[in-house]
Amino acid sequence: MPPHVPHSKSRSASPRPSGIIDTDLPARLDRLPWGRFHRLIVVALGITWLLDGLEVTLAGAVASALRTSPALHLSNTQIGLTGSAYITGAVLGALGFGWLTDRLGRRKLFFVTLTLYLAATAATALSWSFASFIAFRFLTGAGIGGEYAAINSTIQEFTPARVRGWTDLAINGTFWVGAGLGAAGSLVLLAPGALPPDWGWRACFLLGAALALVILPMRAWIPESPRWLVLRGEQARAHTIVDGIETRLRGAGHVWDQTPATRLRLRARGHTPLREVFDVLLRRHRRRALVGLSLMSAQAFCYNAIFFTYALVLTDFYGVPGARVGWYLLPFALGNFLGPLVLGRLFDVLGRRTMITLTYALSGVLLALSGYLFAQHWLTLTTQTIAWMVIFFFASAAASSAYLTVSESFPLEIRALAIAVFYAFGTALGGIAGPAVFGHLIATHQRGDVFTGYLVGAALMVAAALIEARWGLDAERRPLEEVAAPLSRVNESE
Repeated sequence: MPPHVPHSKSRSASPRPSGIIDTDLPARLDRLPWGRFHRLIVVALGITWLLDGLEVTLAGAVASALRTSPALHLSNTQIGLTGSAYITGAVLGALGFGWLTDRLGRRKLFFVTLTLYLAATAATALSWSFASFIAFRFLTGAGIGGEYAAINSTIQEFTPARVRGWTDLAINGTFWVGAGLGAAGSLVLLAPGALPPDWGWRACFLLGAALALVILPMRAWIPESPRWLVLRGEQARAHTIVDGIETRLRGAGHVWDQTPATRLRLRARGHTPLREVFDVLLRRHRRRALVGLSLMSAQAFCYNAIFFTYALVLTDFYGVPGARVGWYLLPFALGNFLGPLVLGRLFDVLGRRTMITLTYALSGVLLALSGYLFAQHWLTLTTQTIAWMVIFFFASAAASSAYLTVSESFPLEIRALAIAVFYAFGTALGGIAGPAVFGHLIATHQRGDVFTGYLVGAALMVAAALIEARWGLDAERRPLEEVAAPLSRVNESE
């Protein structure tokens, strides 16, 4: 059940006639002990990354089946283009739904985006031609892109400041749980004789729709973000939610500091004009914008270019049968999942700037090294898999920290849209072209050409590390309102 209790007037002040709100809700949310409420938030909302991981893995795992499908019969280039269509949809979906998330609320949008994903991925399973397949992949991406904006902002605004880094990275790491599910599912569903011809890959995509259908009702109990509600002048609703969370935590035996929390004064507003959004991104916080764009672009190219064409490398250069690709995706997914889980706490202890710089730099250097070994024919199928496990142990933590950075760096009023903008532009710069380019490079069957693509990805990761080291934020264990002051914050003089 949602954590609702009657609103306590003694804990808040009503909005003043001037529209100025005096609230302690952000500080109360930050000081809460970690409890069942937070775990449920992680499960019900963090499923987004699992679904994305499932989708991306299936796109790679079924590549061989799509080439031999009687209905589709796709070429390597067309497979690369479908990956780009998915990313394009994610970019446009993030921008459109991100803008709506800040205007209409987090809760409304994470229902809309999950429903869109469910319908589109189910439709993908029924594709009858290249045109229909690429259209449904575009819509699937739009749903996932919209999820990123709504979900990241919600999780950030509910998570206590002291564990925000680890929580965010761990949730992002569940992408690879989805990747593992996709790999395991493909092994069963694509096995020779398991299903009638041309139905193995269709059943794979139905996995995502079935999982979304299970998760959709779980989100019904998740409340709207109290931070967003306060900004809209809905103090009664916001306090009911926070009072309810505190009541449930006390009932579970949790104890925490009850001294009066730090108060924040805001001027209520219905929405933020786009000109103010552009002013924040391009002038007021332009260095933060450069950091966010660099981190998102580098990880997007690195991941989308390599992972969308992972199966093609295995089949074309190592002779792995399409039905067995999943066996090599499983250890790759394991390395990616363990990275954020193992390294995540260090982002709260050693700090954001240190760990982001380190993980991006290591990822780039190791990717260049493994690419050289691949070009020289010095890697076997086993050592290639191990190399990718090690590289993406660090790269996965780095990629997750990009989402953490952009969601912490910008004010409450534009948080969801900022996440969407940097996800969209970073992914557009680094992700849309990546799968198509790598699909073309692999189609040449020349290892040297593929190595060139790896070098580009490595250079982007190292460049992002240098930018983070110079201009990154030290946001660890600090309240969101301290890292990025709300645009509607009222000065003491007012």
